[in-house]
Amino acid sequence: MSTFQDFKFNKQIIQAIEEAGYQTPTPIQEKAIPLVLAGHDVMGVAQTGTGKTAAFVLPILMKIKYAQGDHPRALILAPTRELALQIEKAVQTYAQYTDIRHTCIYGGLGPKTQIETIAEGVDILIATPGRLLDLYSREALVLKDINTLVMDEADKMMDMGFMPQINSILEVIPVKRQNLLFSATMPEKVVKLSEDFLEFPERVEVTPQATTAETVDQVVYEVPNLKTKINLLQHFLKDEEAFSRVMIFTRTRKSADAVYKFIARKFSEDAVRVIHANKGQNTRINSMNAFKNGEIRILVGTDVVARGIDVTLVSHVINFDIPLIYEDYVHRIGRTGRALQDGKAISFITEADIYHMQKIEKIIRMQVPMAKIPAGVDIPDTPFDEAQAIAREIDRQKRKENPDYKGAFHDKKDKSKGQGSKNNGKKNSFGKKLTSRKKKK
Repeated sequence: MSTFQDFKFNKQIIQAIEEAGYQTPTPIQEKAIPLVLAGHDVMGVAQTGTGKTAAFVLPILMKIKYAQGDHPRALILAPTRELALQIEKAVQTYAQYTDIRHTCIYGGLGPKTQIETIAEGVDILIATPGRLLDLYSREALVLKDINTLVMDEADKMMDMGFMPQINSILEVIPVKRQNLLFSATMPEKVVKLSEDFLEFPERVEVTPQATTAETVDQVVYEVPNLKTKINLLQHFLKDEEAFSRVMIFTRTRKSADAVYKFIARKFSEDAVRVIHANKGQNTRINSMNAFKNGEIRILVGTDVVARGIDVTLVSHVINFDIPLIYEDYVHRIGRTGRALQDGKAISFITEADIYHMQKIEKIIRMQVPMAKIPAGVDIPDTPFDEAQAIAREIDRQKRKENPDYKGAFHDKKDKSKGQGSKNNGKKNSFGKKLTSRKKKK
């Protein structure tokens, strides 16, 4: 296929594609669209940023053709509200010259408006699993006409524990339907889901699973402690020209808030926003839109945003903490290097993270190069408590690999003894005053 016209889409869809600026299909689109149009069940494996949303949205629009009846005929499931909204935007873009009705339902908002929209009639329904079952239980949603079911980001669905909800959904929609499953990675639990969910599927894999985009330049900095992470982050963010649009990922909501406050204090509150599961729905949407529109330079968040933002000009992704769900590394760095643009992914790791980075490198089948901390970045001593925590984590990792391992924590503890007293009067990584850790005799 050299152009979208070769798929024999109707003129309304072709016009929308052309106005969106797309001229040739991506590899996942080229392989998946004909199979979906032919009615096959499809299992698509493609890294983020390869155009897989259009790979299922476009053929679904072609199959539905026009508005009909009151109840949805196509159901697209997404693990997060951010991804659901992203898919809705794609449907809106490609369906703008048709009369096909679509809506997006998700938690975090009251259901009243969503119920009213559904009552007016809908052809394509994009939903998160929890809100879908909620509205179905209220009898506000009729699913008997569903003939196409799409499960997007299936690996994230499994990681977030949605399997019980998915099983409940499969029980209440028609058995006779076309099933499409898309995922950036294919861990064993997703393979098991595909076996239960798909019937004689055609597998489409444009890159080996968990492969990172070639347009992303990856690098790792080994740092001794949290304070060095902060200093290194500040060093990079000072270069506003190079680090023009940056996403920073942390492991926890608490860390995300702390990094956000540090950046707002050192640079400007107008330059940064933070987004995670504790933030209200409107706050999250507004923060994402501000980042997409270039109103802010930096977006800090947890993995809840790793799959919900499609911004083509993200210059850098910084893994302030590397993820413990290793496949999420692929999704995080996939926020940069999109649409054939070059991007950079920077990861900070402590000694305790080396184990996890090696696991990630095994999944992505490449070794990420290590870089030296730039000259001028202050590298302070590691506080006693942090040194203990790192030592405990390394011991835990070694015992996980070798149950007979007795542990070297006490050796590390002896080497670190007395460091805590040096912290008296100093500030911690985020500027708060430390108290002495010196033990009483």
